Amino acid sequence: MATAQAGEFNLRAHTRRFAKQDNRLAGLSFFGTFAVYFASLYLAISYVHLWYVLLPMAVVHAFSAVRLYVLQHDTGHHSLFESRLQNEVAGHVLSPFTFAPFEVMKQNHNLHHGHLGNLDHRDTGEIHTMTLKEWNAAGFRERLFYRLYRNPFVLLPVGALFTYFLRYRWPKNTLRFGWKGVVAHNLVVIAYIATLYALFGWTGVLVWLGASLLGGMIGVFLVYLQHNFEDTYWDRRPDLDPQLAAIQGSSCLDFGWWFDHAVACITLHDIHHFNARIPSYRLRACHYSLPEEFAPRRITFPEAVAALRLKLWDEDQQRLVPFPPRQTGQGAQLRA
Repeated sequence: MATAQAGEFNLRAHTRRFAKQDNRLAGLSFFGTFAVYFASLYLAISYVHLWYVLLPMAVVHAFSAVRLYVLQHDTGHHSLFESRLQNEVAGHVLSPFTFAPFEVMKQNHNLHHGHLGNLDHRDTGEIHTMTLKEWNAAGFRERLFYRLYRNPFVLLPVGALFTYFLRYRWPKNTLRFGWKGVVAHNLVVIAYIATLYALFGWTGVLVWLGASLLGGMIGVFLVYLQHNFEDTYWDRRPDLDPQLAAIQGSSCLDFGWWFDHAVACITLHDIHHFNARIPSYRLRACHYSLPEEFAPRRITFPEAVAALRLKLWDEDQQRLVPFPPRQTGQGAQLRA
């Protein structure tokens, strides 16, 4: 959606119609997701010897964990429940189950919103992206590390394991935004794991760990796709256009109705970045009520998988591109 078109349609007025919190819908989403989270975990552990029960329940548990993470994300924007206090309390309650300490993660995410699409503030994003110029100037070790980092077979499993189980134990800016809350959060996480062990032994802990890792991989995949696709948007000030960064620089994933609701509509990230006050339970209605000529481009699942091969931002072409082909023969020798 072009900026001029969005302005003509008055997208901001349209989204404000949906930026209304409803405690009944929020409570249904919050408590309903918790019910699915605990029920699926219990069934997976209880029927661990039956693969046809274990595997589906592990997948359901993984998606419910992703959904809890998205709901916590909503509480950080104070967009899930009607009052600020309700959102703050809910965010802290969700924290042990999302592995994300609420206050620090809320503040870090607000920094991400404030610097979206800004090439000079890529540190506020979740997935690091090099520019093509930076790649061409990089040495062997830097290139090797970045190749491994952006490899989907490393990014998804290792990225999920590192981010949710290690990095979030002490997130960036912890000292700035509150280390005491992070320490308290980690103690509650330990207590949660200890409770699983007391109730179900190592079987319970390992089933939970495996399903949580799968949920983390789904989360990393979605986080990658939110801002890493071919015609995304990056720029530097003073040319940076915040509206383009929100709409064009954030993806709309068209994976179907069921998938949208399984992940609390975080797939509709473009509308969320344009107006973060829209609760997850209204995002789909907001997006699909847009006139067709103004609707952002929707990325299908095959396109999303193909986007994993895009690695570098080309500032000249204004698009995300794959790694350039390796030089061979005399050209490689001259570069060496």
